[in-house]
Amino acid sequence: MQLDDLYQEIILDHYKSPRNFRQIPDDEAMVDEENPTCGDHIKLIAAVEDGVLSDVKIQCEGCAICTASSSMMTEKMIGLKVAEVRGWIRDFTEMMRGGPDLPEEDLDDLMALRGVKKYPLRIKCATMAWHALEDALKQLGA
Repeated sequence: MQLDDLYQEIILDHYKSPRNFRQIPDDEAMVDEENPTCGDHIKLIAAVEDGVLSDVKIQCEGCAICTASSSMMTEKMIGLKVAEVRGWIRDFTEMMRGGPDLPEEDLDDLMALRGVKKYPLRIKCATMAWHALEDALKQLGA
């Protein structure tokens, strides 16, 4: 199996079976964002306890890249200290915009998204959930 095929399978797995997914009513959503260019729509709720991101639930309707990135993000961020989460948000979004690649051993499934930066119109799809999480942290005062 070629590396591109493996990455495709990882993205499809997260798209078909997104982690930490839940239907979020409008009155519960901390963040409700839509990308009018492609139709991606994200609702997100988060919780912080003792400086740690204790939970993130996301409802993502849209393309495979947006849904997969949302799923991978929740898996990677839950349980990290807020400062670490903010660092990941900064570093991941910079990487997707052509900045330095993050170490492969740190990325886990997120490695499959590195190729998205070759397609400028898809970068917003891959980073939308990350911006939504940043907005939720601001709302929580974390």
